[in-house]
Amino acid sequence: MSKIGVFVCHCGENISATVDCEKVAAEVAKVDGVEVSTDYKYMCSDPGQTLIKEAIREKGLTGVVVAACSPRMHEPTFRKACAEAGLNPYLCEITNLREHCSWVHEKSEATTEKATDLVRMLVEKVRRNKPLEAIKVPITKKALVIGGGIAGIQAALDIANAGHKVILVEKEPSIGGHMSQLSETFPTLDCSQCILTPRMVDVAQNPNITLHTYAELEKLEGSIGSFKATIRLKAKSVDQKACTGCGACSAKCASRKIPSEFNAGLGLRTAIYTPFPQAVPNKPVIDKATCLYYQKGKCKACERICPTGAIQFDKEDELITEDIGAVVLATGFDVLQPDFFPEYGYGKYKDVITGLQFERLASASGPTLGEIRRPSDGATPRKVVFIACAGSRDPAKGIPYCSKICCMYTAKHAMLYQHKVHGGESYVFYMDIRAAGKSYEEFVRRAIEEDGANYVRGRVARVYEKNGKLVVCGADTLRGGTSVEVEADMVVLATAGVASQGSEALAQKMHVSYDAYKFFAEAHPKLKPVETNTAGIYLCGACQAPKDIPETVGMASGAASKVIGLFSSSELTREPLVAVVNRTAPPEFSTCVGCFMCETACPYQAIGREEIKDRAGSVIKTVAKINPGLCQGCGTCVAFCRSKAIDIQGFSNEQMFAEVQAALGM
Repeated sequence: MSKIGVFVCHCGENISATVDCEKVAAEVAKVDGVEVSTDYKYMCSDPGQTLIKEAIREKGLTGVVVAACSPRMHEPTFRKACAEAGLNPYLCEITNLREHCSWVHEKSEATTEKATDLVRMLVEKVRRNKPLEAIKVPITKKALVIGGGIAGIQAALDIANAGHKVILVEKEPSIGGHMSQLSETFPTLDCSQCILTPRMVDVAQNPNITLHTYAELEKLEGSIGSFKATIRLKAKSVDQKACTGCGACSAKCASRKIPSEFNAGLGLRTAIYTPFPQAVPNKPVIDKATCLYYQKGKCKACERICPTGAIQFDKEDELITEDIGAVVLATGFDVLQPDFFPEYGYGKYKDVITGLQFERLASASGPTLGEIRRPSDGATPRKVVFIACAGSRDPAKGIPYCSKICCMYTAKHAMLYQHKVHGGESYVFYMDIRAAGKSYEEFVRRAIEEDGANYVRGRVARVYEKNGKLVVCGADTLRGGTSVEVEADMVVLATAGVASQGSEALAQKMHVSYDAYKFFAEAHPKLKPVETNTAGIYLCGACQAPKDIPETVGMASGAASKVIGLFSSSELTREPLVAVVNRTAPPEFSTCVGCFMCETACPYQAIGREEIKDRAGSVIKTVAKINPGLCQGCGTCVAFCRSKAIDIQGFSNEQMFAEVQAALGM
């Protein structure tokens, strides 16, 4: 016989301001099987929990319904209280009176009646609840970090330094990401390579980190604690162990040179190349798309010149699998291609460049060895115009968000230009300045007041060429919107930061959410900023949204701490609210017909097959079998099952029908 306790919380005034909590408790007390029905101002408080515990012990309750706020907030609290009183925690249910009733209705009799119905529904559900036991899943204490920029580097080092194994996968031939392309970093103007390179070397030398560059994730299966990752190691065509990194092969390469990705298209590279001097690993790879041998079957100059015989033209891609317990996504961002802005003349005029290209011009390892030169003729520009928000905060271009770092790196660029070109003039067209960071505002003021950058508040309408000069047409809104025309030698566009190429496909492959702009979505913007909706997969850096380096590094350490916390136990305790196949009848009468529609529909590959045998060992039938360690309780299989042989524990068809009947007063 059911003995159910109902405990109605006032939640201060969150619920009681519109719901008559005393009346709800009194009405529910009339329901058959309700042994206790009471209300209290703060049921989640220590006295409120004590009230529940004492009722369970004294009345011998077989089920508890707490009518309060969202179960997302306090369900673990009340389940723990029930467990401490000796009641199975899954015999406790939460009625959401706050979000589902009091916050969406005005105070009235109807509001109280709805609250009563909501509680009555959960009473009928908990009457049919069964004791469940948490699922124990062993944890593989090895992490996969995808992306080798500063975010991936920091996360990998933190996890490895805590004593856990890490697989770091980077799609480019070297780790380093966009930070390796920078000249200096704001607001301190530290040399980017000087602070990044030691971290890159630490990754290569850390015994707990296995580094796979020129590699990509092919497939991810499993769930938190027990993922299985398939990684494609793209053929580098160079034996990385035999190669000494002498560079002779690049010097003798006879293939046509193409624009260097690392130098943002301003410099050239050969078909066999190392991305940049400080690359880790500092070994070349062969670009098959431009190599003469792969394209025309001739050449092999690099093979003849190599002193160690490291060239391997017959090398093929390799697939490896790794058992891992958690994944950190650190895939970074891309820069919006400025041909998106025909009004600014990018691609038409050689001296209209992007901010990233300006970084390479200012870098000592760049194509001009740190001297600011015009791409068109190599001359020193005496007047440069920087256009901020080139794409960002522009709904007409489909990018209404702020790219966050543009105001700061534009100020840095203006400052670097003034330092390198004495007597030069710099102009910055901006909408408004967003410098929200430690010492950021002071940095921008320094660019204006000490280094002499001319800031003009207004958007640029177009850029055109006249008499060998680039004419920038805009408006100065601080002077009543008067037209402004600046004749410049070079124009630099602060283009928007966008999601990295392939991020949408990767998100779908890993079953994580992404937003309208294809940035990965966090589970909760405030309470779970580094977690995704898929347990065991964490985010860090600009793959979530545009971020500066300090925020990226802090977020990477946050994601690493989540992984370390997960790995602190040998096994993971999971909710038992998973799918189960009906096996209550004798095996030969199981309602599963073996159509396996559920197997094809399951997004987590949690459903396999099981042979049912008779006493003689002969196979009677083959039915579906669910792996509780992989199942996420999404219910897709329940919807697909033709014979209604699958239920979700805690949300069975019987329980759902009982709730509906209670709502209808049946």
